[in-house]
Amino acid sequence: MEEMQERGSMNQEIDDKRKKVISDLVKDDIYVPMKEKELAILLQVQKQDRAELTRLLVEMVVEGKLIKTEKGKYIKGNGKSIAPLAGTFISNAKGFGFVEIEGREEDLYIPSEWTNHAFHKDKVEVELLPKGSGKRQEAKIVRVLERAQDEIIGTYQSSKNFGFVVPDNNKVTSHIFIPIERSKGAVTGHKVVVKITDYGKEDKSPEGKITEILGHINDPGVDILSIVRGFDIPMEFSEKVMNQVMRVAKEVSDADISGRKDLRDVVMVTIDGEDAKDLDDAVSVTFDEKTGLYHLGVHIADVTNYVQENSALDREAKKRGTSVYLVDRVIPMLPHALSNGICSLNEGVDRLALSCLMHIDSTGKIVDYEIAETVIRVNKRMTYTSIKKILEDKDEEEQKQYADLVPMFEMMGQVSSLLRANRVKRGAIDFDFPESKIILDENGHPQNILPYERNTANMVIEDFMLAANETVAQHFYWMEAPFVYRVHEKPDPDKIQKLNVFINNLGYYMKSVGRAQKKVSEDEVHPKEIQKLLSKIAGTPEEAMVSRLTLRSMKQARYSTESTGHFGLACQYYCHFTSPIRRYPDLQIHRIIKEQLRGRLTESRMEEYRDILGEVAKHSSETERRADEAERETEKLKKVEYMEERIGQEFTGVISGVTAWGIYVELPNTVEGMIHVSKLPGDFYYYNESTYDMIGEKTGRRFRLGEPVRIKVAGTDMVTKTIDFDFLEEDEDEQGSHEAGGE
Repeated sequence: MEEMQERGSMNQEIDDKRKKVISDLVKDDIYVPMKEKELAILLQVQKQDRAELTRLLVEMVVEGKLIKTEKGKYIKGNGKSIAPLAGTFISNAKGFGFVEIEGREEDLYIPSEWTNHAFHKDKVEVELLPKGSGKRQEAKIVRVLERAQDEIIGTYQSSKNFGFVVPDNNKVTSHIFIPIERSKGAVTGHKVVVKITDYGKEDKSPEGKITEILGHINDPGVDILSIVRGFDIPMEFSEKVMNQVMRVAKEVSDADISGRKDLRDVVMVTIDGEDAKDLDDAVSVTFDEKTGLYHLGVHIADVTNYVQENSALDREAKKRGTSVYLVDRVIPMLPHALSNGICSLNEGVDRLALSCLMHIDSTGKIVDYEIAETVIRVNKRMTYTSIKKILEDKDEEEQKQYADLVPMFEMMGQVSSLLRANRVKRGAIDFDFPESKIILDENGHPQNILPYERNTANMVIEDFMLAANETVAQHFYWMEAPFVYRVHEKPDPDKIQKLNVFINNLGYYMKSVGRAQKKVSEDEVHPKEIQKLLSKIAGTPEEAMVSRLTLRSMKQARYSTESTGHFGLACQYYCHFTSPIRRYPDLQIHRIIKEQLRGRLTESRMEEYRDILGEVAKHSSETERRADEAERETEKLKKVEYMEERIGQEFTGVISGVTAWGIYVELPNTVEGMIHVSKLPGDFYYYNESTYDMIGEKTGRRFRLGEPVRIKVAGTDMVTKTIDFDFLEEDEDEQGSHEAGGE
């Protein structure tokens, strides 16, 4: 304890010295007000230490030693402490949490005793606590500024004279007390919506009233519905929106076609899954003998022709941001009457499109292109399964059925290979983790979990869509027009460095990264090095382990008005252009493209776009993350339900994660469960963070990522959506080799 206090004292002393340097600088007569970046350059602060400088500047503003002007420049303070910092509280199921503050790279840690009854995502004011021995700055919540949620989804439990609701979201750590007269007749096991009437105090639990009963926990579909409501994902479309949809034309008129490039004589197909109904992209490929060029057409449904800007339909699509694909349902961004009707590129009918027409040489380089408003007519609706049979399996029956189209399909395979080879050459990264499809019965009960593998047909469409997205993004970047890009920032150098230290122990390396002791800058990390690493480990026992760790070192892709590049694809310009039926950013940039093609993208119009696109990009990124989280939660739920009937059964899996509290094991069907550290046999095990191993203290036995293990399903928890495994000891001969291999 004394040692920790001593260390905290030393940290405070270092902070005080650094603050004095900054304070002396801003007091100097020759000092000119500077922004943080300028201060960092002047004070020679290294990139990896910028977060520390941010923290010091924030603290000095709070302490009144500095003032931050409206333009973001720092000047000498007046000595008066300002109001506490404000941010968003991110709760943890264990009681503590973090506060995210805009402009501050590192979150503040909130110990459980200082959360002040804040709920997950609340806007709060905080005060910094004295810097202790921990790596992260601690703070306490002094006031809740704005509640993020006044409704909670959970399971009702009744008692004699009252009831309470256990929240589905484990980040809401308190049960909600329900007076019996406000229970709406709910019984134990009902999934309910609760309106919070009192957020609680030190000696009082939060209180609420039930406003809606979703159904019993065992009723079909109620479990998924609860997750949907918990994420506040809109399901039903308003009457106003549906009335607008009903007024949309059901067929393409001559007036619609006027002025468009007529591609109805160009042979083209859609390629989708068997159960797809909203077909928003068609593809065509021809070869010009004279020029030696392939002509690739990617034709995307012109959804903006039917979704007018600022209409009720457009506002609803923007609010939703994206379609949400759950295990038992799709929650669409646009009503099915539109997305499955006039906006779907159905076989044999005229449809309006935006086409990206690319000319590709024998090296896979796009040498020329045209972006145009078009009218098209799809010749055939194809499926991934059918194209795979034709190109990969060389199935005679399938080839005979589509004999007229087979030459084009083969040409598609050639163009796809050229495009992919070019991407690989420049360093694009391709993580190929196993995916699964959960098969449900009519009651929503999981019957099977089948692996879902990408085949040649999937890759053809993926390659074509990537090419179109890059081409469109590059075109508008050089026009300097306001736009919504898809960006993927470079990984954090510290994470890459940590990865490099780990793979060095396995005999691998990334030559562009410095030694463990040497700090690296962001421009030293190139995606090609990561691609090479993934290529080297392919087929090795450590492939799964290194792939997972590499993925964890990556940042999350997002939408932005700035084209800062896409690290994973190793390209400078990228956008989402190909799915306007299910993604709002695509719909938004279609409007910009059409206005540019029609000569209506005036300076005043561009200024209007600059005003709105920042919020569109931010909101679209948020709704995308929300959809991803909801999808993961529903999959986890159904996987737990599936394994609930397999308690006691034995399986072989691989270690997919190692933590201080246990090891995670993934089965071939992608189900993941945990073996608690206390259940590991024959020793006391501890977690080695630097090697991602669980190591026996006496025996030295190791459990490491990617290692195969035999397990028995011990139990499941539908509330926490977790599965517990027991470790099964191997035969003595196998155990001996296991231990020898771990030394």
